[in-house]
Amino acid sequence: MTFFGGKGGVGKTTCSAAAAVRAAEEGHSVLVVSTDPAHSLGDALATKLGPAPKRVGTTELYAAQLDADRALTRWLADREDAFRTIAERGTYLDDEDVDRLLSLSLPGVDELVGLIELARLARTRPWDIVVVDTAPTGHTVRLLEMPETLRRLAEILDDMHAKHRFLAASLGRGWRPDFADEVISEIEREAIDLRAMLRSRSSFTWITLPEELPARESLDGVRAIEAIGAHVDVVVVNRVWPKPEVPCPLCVPRVAAEAVWREHIAATFAGRTILEVPARVKEPRGIDALRGIALSVREHERRAPAPRRRTTKSAAVRSANAALPLGRDVRLVLFGGKGGVGKTTASAAAALELANLRPKEKVLVLSTDPAHSLGDAFGEELGDVPKRPIDAPKNLVARELDAAQAFAVERERYRQAIDDLFASIFRGRMDATFDRKVLEDLLDLAPPGIDELLATVSLVDALEDDQTVVVDTAPTGHTLRLLELPDKALEWVHALMSVILKYRSVIGLGELASDLTSLAKRLRRFIALLHDPRRTAFIAVTRAADLPVLETERLVSGLAELDVPLAAILVNGVSETIADCPQCAAVAKEEAPRLARLARLARLAKVPVVVAPLVFPTPRGPSELRLWRTRWHERQ
Repeated sequence: MTFFGGKGGVGKTTCSAAAAVRAAEEGHSVLVVSTDPAHSLGDALATKLGPAPKRVGTTELYAAQLDADRALTRWLADREDAFRTIAERGTYLDDEDVDRLLSLSLPGVDELVGLIELARLARTRPWDIVVVDTAPTGHTVRLLEMPETLRRLAEILDDMHAKHRFLAASLGRGWRPDFADEVISEIEREAIDLRAMLRSRSSFTWITLPEELPARESLDGVRAIEAIGAHVDVVVVNRVWPKPEVPCPLCVPRVAAEAVWREHIAATFAGRTILEVPARVKEPRGIDALRGIALSVREHERRAPAPRRRTTKSAAVRSANAALPLGRDVRLVLFGGKGGVGKTTASAAAALELANLRPKEKVLVLSTDPAHSLGDAFGEELGDVPKRPIDAPKNLVARELDAAQAFAVERERYRQAIDDLFASIFRGRMDATFDRKVLEDLLDLAPPGIDELLATVSLVDALEDDQTVVVDTAPTGHTLRLLELPDKALEWVHALMSVILKYRSVIGLGELASDLTSLAKRLRRFIALLHDPRRTAFIAVTRAADLPVLETERLVSGLAELDVPLAAILVNGVSETIADCPQCAAVAKEEAPRLARLARLARLAKVPVVVAPLVFPTPRGPSELRLWRTRWHERQ
């Protein structure tokens, strides 16, 4: 199994599809699978795909897009009776409680069942090669951590069942293993098999770009993947811009900036195979176009760093300095879109502008993407503690959410509550040790979708603190998951409250009940804010290329279904037509119909299209971000 990973927008889907095409045309039977909740594998192959493998073209190439909800339903259905029996034997829950909890939607299911479903699809026939198009870095790391999550789940179920074994033995009936014990053992074996698959039967190809943000993220991403036990064999530097035929004021600085990061990548990953893929004017879609990419990957293995060139000033462009349509009452601004379209840079620039326009108000720019790059945009290190970037307005602070740390704080808080509970209520009960162990196990198991869960709580807290909040979100699939989560979280709060009230004579109400009541009230206020077009604005960031445009159309549709107000479509990285430069002219010609398509989408949604020009090097730090922001203009 070969995984293709990297920062959002670097071309994982295109490269994984191209590799699959090449392998199939060399005579292999190949399955290529997308695990990203915002699938674009079908877009790359120019065919409609679903969760079942579908033949593409005339070779033995098959493709599928993972349906996480369906996969989880299937996995749970095979084990539901055992889970119900274990819950009844090891907790105070009855059939009604178990049914209610099992019926609730579980955020993060794509990561929870992704590897399990991949292994199942790989067994549907004896494929020679399985190629995996993954989600962006942070969520891929969680996908690869699934064997450990499964192991912990088996441990929790075993601790629940230990109470039943103890009581059966104590009451003299004796205990013999049954179907519930077999399911626990089966999950343990599944965890072991998946870990072995990652460590001994899989390889990883890392995709990056010769640009600052993806190049810097690459080392951290590769380290995280290898810490899990996988190995990165190949690094692909995608979309390398060719040397200009004429001294173009856009191409020259671009080539010079890319040369620096190509050298950086070569030095960082010395000893690994490094391949370079040249940029193409037309985005490759379909078998024929992908075949060309596959050949160019093989033919452009890196031999030596490209020479540096002197940077020249970018050409001037007419600018109306279009203001984003943010009313005076707007308090929540979300920037979302496909990975790599420039959400982080755009959200940082917009936050700076908002802070200047509202000097007496606090403005927080918050990154909820687990693979943060907000600090790179501001040109300095950021963390989970809000910090004012150097040269930023005094009323602006920036924060990169650390979900793991936030969860650790909450876990320790409730661990103390468990101690108090057992000290006051369960003292002297012979089976209390088992109840306590189960609760402690549950605290240690980080839930799927934890990034979105903690992001929701952080947003609620920040807005309760009377701040204007600008959010740099994760790529599309996980952003839609974040926007769905407040309603789902409220369902979970209500379910947990009903259980606590039902068993209050046994466990009391305690601090947890009070916290849940408070959280429910805050979630209702946040949900009302999220659907209020006067106070919330979603900026859909995209690029004038096929795959980003197609994903933007799905994003706009998803926002409408969730009743989240879209305020504008921001088309980033739009090329300028430079006289005498055939490359720039070709790119601008290729972008024109995509811009027209986005304009039609905007008219249907009744929002403006704002254009941000392509600049090199990418703006870093408040002064460069402000200057770049002045060049945005509304497309007429």
